[in-house]
Formats: sequence, structure tokens, C-alpha cells
Amino acid sequence: MRKLILLATLALAAAAMPSALASASPAPDAVAAAPTAAQLLAKTTGCRQISNGKYKTDEDVSGKTVAVCDANGAVFWKADMDIDCDGQRTTQCNEDTDCCFQADTAFHQSDGKPLNAAKLPYIVVPSSSSIWKYSSSGLKGGGSCAVICNGKVEYTVIGDTGPSQIIGEASYATAKDLGINPDPSNGGTDSGVTYICFKNSTVSPIENHANAVSKGQSLATTFVNNN
Repeated sequence: MRKLILLATLALAAAAMPSALASASPAPDAVAAAPTAAQLLAKTTGCRQISNGKYKTDEDVSGKTVAVCDANGAVFWKADMDIDCDGQRTTQCNEDTDCCFQADTAFHQSDGKPLNAAKLPYIVVPSSSSIWKYSSSGLKGGGSCAVICNGKVEYTVIGDTGPSQIIGEASYATAKDLGINPDPSNGGTDSGVTYICFKNSTVSPIENHANAVSKGQSLATTFVNNN
């Protein structure tokens, strides 16, 4: 009888063991948290300048103060943020709200329409010039970028091109998500914005912000680990 009780006890213990082990093991689908703003900024404290000279932050500014810097897997720059409201006409972005409104963007949605600046977080890169040619750094329309300001990280795409001598511009939606005044007539911020763009990356379709976030978080993690 004692042997039977012992065997029954051992059988029950063996049956319970797999579930106990399973509960103690980490979930196989657990995903590491994306880098914080502080972690990303810590990797941009120095600058291996790749631009041939520096950019102005605005047309009416005389000094050229912003360099484009190289890093493993990315390029970055620290500038201001002007508001880009070009593309599709919306309540927020049109000829009445923006004196410089243009009904087109350099890069288009998968259906061929211009981007929607009020809806899609995107950044603007300077048009190619003797200062810097963005394509030579592995950047292109729909490329993945992280924008850091006010302790927040916004994952965006490269959605438009701007003046060849000026840097530091992003869409209405980007500014709004970062807590920056997005009004194209009086919004933006004069400083404190870091732009990190990941080389040879593409978000597809360009207008899918959820894909931009997923891709950006993955590339940002690699950026922090490799720099």
C-alpha cells in the first residue's frame, strides 16, 4: 500500500512539473522595450561630420550652425523644427493656414497622392547640394527616422525635401505628437530637436505610421547597441 501511495504521489508531482516550469519561464514572445529618448541622445553627443560645411536653421538666419553627423547605421543632426504643412489640403494645412503651402510633397503615398502633413509624422531633408546629398548616406523617401524632443521620441518617415541650404523641418503631425506648436504660421521650435535617420531603411507603405513605429523602434534598438 505504501508503494502505491508513493507511486501515485510521484506521478502527480511529475504531471505538475511541466506547468510549473512553464510559468517560471519567460514568455517566448516578449519584446524588449524600445530605447528611451535619453538612450538615443546619449549616442549623439559627439559628431563625425559628413556634411561639407553646415546648414542654416532658417532663411532669415545668417549663421550656419548645423552639421550632419555620421554614425553606425544612421546619420543625425541637431536643429530647430519648422512646420511643413505641404501635401494634401486639410483643415490644418491649406493656403489659408500656411502662407507657403504647396499641394504636393516630394514623396507620395502608395496610391500616388501627396502625403498628409496633418495626419502623417514625417520629416523634411534638405534637397541635395554641395553641402550634403542625403541619398549618398543611404537615405531616401520613406526612410525610417527617430525625432527626439521634450523627452519624447517620435518615429517618422522621410516625406519631403526642402531648401538646399536649410535643415530642421517636420510635418504638422510630427510637431503635434512631440508637444510642439504645430501651427504652420507661428509654430515650431527654435532648438532642441534631434533627428536620427537610419541608413538603407524603408517603411512600406510610406503612409502607414504603425509600420514606421515598428520599424523605427527596431532600428533604434540596433542603433543604441552599435554606437
